[in-house]
Amino acid sequence: MTAPPAPKTAPMTTRVTRADGTAIREAAQRLAEGHLVAFPTETVYGLGADATNGEAIARLYAAKGRPKFNPLIAHVADLAAARALARFSAAADLLAKAFWPGPLTLVLPKAEDCPVAELATAGLDSIAVRVPRHDVAQKILAAFKKPIVAPSANRSGHVSPTTAAHVLTDLRGRVDLIVDGGATSVGLESTIVACLGAPTLLRPGGLPRGDIERVLGHPLAERPQPSAPSDDAPLAPGMLASHYAPRTRLRLDAERIEAGEALLAFGPRPVAGAEKAAMALNLSARGDLIEAAANLFSQLRALDAAGAACIAVMPIPHESLGEAINDRLRRAAAPR
Repeated sequence: MTAPPAPKTAPMTTRVTRADGTAIREAAQRLAEGHLVAFPTETVYGLGADATNGEAIARLYAAKGRPKFNPLIAHVADLAAARALARFSAAADLLAKAFWPGPLTLVLPKAEDCPVAELATAGLDSIAVRVPRHDVAQKILAAFKKPIVAPSANRSGHVSPTTAAHVLTDLRGRVDLIVDGGATSVGLESTIVACLGAPTLLRPGGLPRGDIERVLGHPLAERPQPSAPSDDAPLAPGMLASHYAPRTRLRLDAERIEAGEALLAFGPRPVAGAEKAAMALNLSARGDLIEAAANLFSQLRALDAAGAACIAVMPIPHESLGEAINDRLRRAAAPR
């Protein structure tokens, strides 16, 4: 008997609303429910998601069509909120007090109890943090009371948006709500400085290098540019750095599980030998790539701790977020 066709999912309706008190409250509520909300910062419009919700962050990657799990910037209301996410060196503290709120992102060591989902930091031990200056962004952060990841609100590879209309052109049907706060004032993404050692410029942006160096009292270090394409994951948007890979060897596209292996499964299909697995986790039993993306880093860590000789990974469809999942798995399985 032929199974009935799966019900069609209604396309998402994207609503644009003027940035008033009602819109701020609605934005905070939508974010709390795991939805995506675009809003202005002083640099560009950001596509916001709850930074502590892995599935919401996976939806954000899907909405942007982002080809890899690049780390995202966590936006917070003030320096006190940033201290709950990251550890500050003396130089980082100096820069934060001089330029926050404003168009400066700091890449810092993650705090031990950092609540930001691992998907947002791409499994790294560092986190990118910013306190935006824009009044609307500040009001949404105050109403939401949690960090918000907010990469530029556009399809990956497109020109960054500086108005609500730009966002709608790129993300109509992919974002729930756009809060229209008018044109952004800076119109250029934030400057990114890593404070994981000597303060290092990772990306020039809306805060001039000279202003930063005057506060530091010395030049910023320059991150060496690779002479050839690297397999490392970015440390911050647009940059490259070492990525998380399990200590345990990975075996990809596994159709059979051998004794002593751990299993990273996907979907409802059984795999031969699964009963022999030292430990088994399923990225998404229903075969949902958004759920799989949200679970990827945490499940790899759990299987890595199981002490198995190898982690056997079932095939993942190479479509939508599956492309990024497979990219991370290939990197994790590469010889090292």
